[in-house]
Amino acid sequence: MSNSADSPQSESSPVRKSGFRPVRVLTVGVFALAGLIFFTSFNTAKGTDIRTDASMLKLSDLIQERSHNNAGLDEANGSLRRDVESLAERDDGSTKAEDDKLAALEDRAGTQKLKGKAVTVTLDDAPPNATAKLPGYPEPQPDYLVIHQQDLQAVVNALWKGGAKGIKVMDQRLISTSAVRCVGNTLILQGRVYSPPYKIQAVGDPGRLKQALADSKAIQNYMVYVNVYGLGWNVADDGTVTLPGYSGTVDLQYAKPVE
Repeated sequence: MSNSADSPQSESSPVRKSGFRPVRVLTVGVFALAGLIFFTSFNTAKGTDIRTDASMLKLSDLIQERSHNNAGLDEANGSLRRDVESLAERDDGSTKAEDDKLAALEDRAGTQKLKGKAVTVTLDDAPPNATAKLPGYPEPQPDYLVIHQQDLQAVVNALWKGGAKGIKVMDQRLISTSAVRCVGNTLILQGRVYSPPYKIQAVGDPGRLKQALADSKAIQNYMVYVNVYGLGWNVADDGTVTLPGYSGTVDLQYAKPVE
């Protein structure tokens, strides 16, 4: 049998018309899509390496810069507030009873300095190579070795329950609207960022404060991780100290409905 390529076609045989085959159309589509991906990647990268961690480093630098700026603004705001209060005391025309009432409210609000005996609690991350120190416990996951938001909140709540007259976290005085929040391995408090070790200082009766810490169920759970995985924990008497007054804004901020 002869090859079909050598067989002549009769006049009645249909003639195959030229045109694009489906395979060719698919190939063109693939190349077009690839070109679009390359263009999008180039446009996104703008000449930079999009696989690098530089963007994360820049974000971290930005957070630290904003934290530093916020600290400066807090100091400036506190200075202005003291100037305003000094002027108001001279010209407000209030009675002594009214002044005493205002001073008591300011003490309760935490905007004035507070002097008294204090206790400091220090919490810290465990060493990164920590292992279980006691039998029967699993080897630690990374989550076991860092201070969490609930740990800091447990200490603050216990100190308030123990009759603390005022509390300072790191270098900032807490007030009724203060929120202790952790993001990753950092503490964000009133617009400023801190890294461990975390220091919480409370003015009050040292015996009551330490007993409240010992009685806290949340802190008892934390102490398991201290004993097993080496999380940092220290409670120290500070003698007589002076807590700074809160220097940030006291305006309430709340959500508003979208119109």
